[in-house]
Amino acid sequence: MDAKIVIGRFVRALREEKGLTQDQLAAKVGITYQYLSGVENGRENFSVDVLESLANALGFALPKFVAVAYADEASTTAPAVNADYFRPQVPLPPGLKIAHLEAAMRATQSIVASINANLVATGAKPLAEYIQGNNFSGLVSNIFCDALNDHSPYKHNSDQAYPDLINPDVKIAGKPVGLEVKSTIQIGKGGESHNGHSGWHCVACFVIEPQTGNIRFVHLMFAVLNGHNHRQPDWVYVGSKVNATTGSRRTETYNTTLVGTTKLRDGSVYLDPTVVDFQRWRQQRLGSKPGFSIFPD
Repeated sequence: MDAKIVIGRFVRALREEKGLTQDQLAAKVGITYQYLSGVENGRENFSVDVLESLANALGFALPKFVAVAYADEASTTAPAVNADYFRPQVPLPPGLKIAHLEAAMRATQSIVASINANLVATGAKPLAEYIQGNNFSGLVSNIFCDALNDHSPYKHNSDQAYPDLINPDVKIAGKPVGLEVKSTIQIGKGGESHNGHSGWHCVACFVIEPQTGNIRFVHLMFAVLNGHNHRQPDWVYVGSKVNATTGSRRTETYNTTLVGTTKLRDGSVYLDPTVVDFQRWRQQRLGSKPGFSIFPD
């Protein structure tokens, strides 16, 4: 497709996602809103300088801006995110909105679809067939974190320590609110952690489509979990485990207790009912069931 159309569509999508008018974005870039309108509609040519200014105004370095624009264009071959599966009553970390999640999920699925399209085009197999399951889930987690960094107020933690992401604009006791992210193919599974810290946690469950190898998110859970040192911890120490079949060693050292897992399941903000069968999942709470729980009374 024509580069002007690809870039133009992406500029418009980002501008609308950030709640900017054409006048506001044009002022940031130093161009007229008429010219910006032409760029968004694929009619106007643009220089590298203008493109870089647009990218910077929308929160991207130029190389990544172009790469993500084309990844988004490839989303026509990626699985869709069904807006009807979101549960808006579920509490989310401060500043995080469903629109941010939808954009990040879409971007993650699109990136994996783009990788698979390139692999298959060269006669290779889809990505998941080359990477061990746990490592593939880790890769999806990394891509999803990066997409949240690009599409939400939550940014990479600069020291690469716990948590994965922080919202620098919201602080509690002088520290930015954090978000730890894990992805898994085991639907409804609780959390796994190297440290079992307190704070906001997200578990993103996905399926791998058999024909294409593309991923599709089917269940996203959010909860504030108590750390392993809390008087009522949501984590239990399990140590490192060895797979009896493969001999590989798992590195997780903490798993959520049933109480912690129930907190995550209650906080199901995205749930595909055609895939997720939660009716027989076990529950355990120390208090009353929240009104946003997926479980019936």
